[in-house]
Amino acid sequence: MKKNRAGGKSTHHLDHDQILKLFGQHINPSKVRILKSAGLDLVEGKREGPYVWDVSGNRFIDCITGAGSFNVGRRNPEIINALKEALDDYDLGGFLFFSEAKVQLAEKLASISPQGLLKCVTFGCGGGESIDFAIKLSRGSTLRPTVITADRGYHGHTGFALSGIGRDAYRKPFGPLMPEFIRVPYGDLDALKKVINENTACVLLEPIQGEGGIIIPPESYFPGVRKLCDENGALLIVDEIQTGWGRTGKLFCCEHYGIVPDILCVGKSMGGGLYPITAALYKEELQDFIFANPFIHFSTFGGSDLGCKVALATIDYIEKNQLWLNAEKMGMIFQQGFEKLKLQYPQILAEYRRKGLMMGLQYASEHMGPRMSFELAKRGVIAVFSANDPRVMRFMPSLVIQKEDVLFVLDALDKSMGAISKGVSHG
Repeated sequence: MKKNRAGGKSTHHLDHDQILKLFGQHINPSKVRILKSAGLDLVEGKREGPYVWDVSGNRFIDCITGAGSFNVGRRNPEIINALKEALDDYDLGGFLFFSEAKVQLAEKLASISPQGLLKCVTFGCGGGESIDFAIKLSRGSTLRPTVITADRGYHGHTGFALSGIGRDAYRKPFGPLMPEFIRVPYGDLDALKKVINENTACVLLEPIQGEGGIIIPPESYFPGVRKLCDENGALLIVDEIQTGWGRTGKLFCCEHYGIVPDILCVGKSMGGGLYPITAALYKEELQDFIFANPFIHFSTFGGSDLGCKVALATIDYIEKNQLWLNAEKMGMIFQQGFEKLKLQYPQILAEYRRKGLMMGLQYASEHMGPRMSFELAKRGVIAVFSANDPRVMRFMPSLVIQKEDVLFVLDALDKSMGAISKGVSHG
């Protein structure tokens, strides 16, 4: 049995090249080609905390984290124990019936929701499913057709969610999509004011655009959006699937802006990196639609008993360790490093954007993103450029990351930029 560099025994029987070959044969050959060209053809082996090892035993600091799926770290022991204990008594549970696990999680989510005002919940498995339900609830509750989203926004690849995506490349092959979807520039209240009206069911926005390139709106934007929604009788859906669970320095990013949405979609890290579960939290008055249509939306595995137990343990870990505070503390160390890099390599790093540990580096040109991914991977850091804008590289490490690892990432950035600026590649 092959040993990795961390000293543990490998349970993998196929090597790196064999796995890539079979993945290309049976799953997605273009994905293999694209990630290989960016130096990101990582075949995951051991996982722990902020780290991931490849099957050859090389350690990396994970700054992708499944777009924020591992806020509590990879294979967190406390969450693993919670899942093991749940397996002693539970299975998925019947989606038609009731269980203590479901109501425990629902009660917990209601209590920690922004200002405690989102009392009701519908569970799902994936983020897109949560968004789908939120849009259905909006249209059903208001009896209005129009959904307003933002350019460069990202909400998932399922039915209603796909129609709300702000990138044409994701949408074009599947037309015609759902009707009555309107896109406006993100962060522009005047643009929203021109299209919101008595036909608007909802406005669907991310509090920070992740896939769009870590775009942080002006502080006045979301209070203004909330006001426009109220004036026009439209619902506000905030998509916190990437930004939630402490990522931005608060438990939920919308708390930075002092607003409460009508519907809040959460997911990714809610499952502790171990079990898929998402939720749409919503105001009590919207329950009238569900009361009249109790079987209008089903998810066979959404809010499974195992998922609920894992989510409860994950939320407990986040609260107990106040991970949002560490996100801001480590984020400030990153910011100081970014500022130095910007001064040292102005021909490479144009600007940076950050809230907590949701961070983006904008490079001077489009070709820099793939080149930086390649260079960083050689130096033990995995980070990816945005599909919407290859100039922008997202940095979303685990919220359990500590100072020595932040400094490691900053050093890797420095050396990678240095290599590119000299026109040489690290061997």
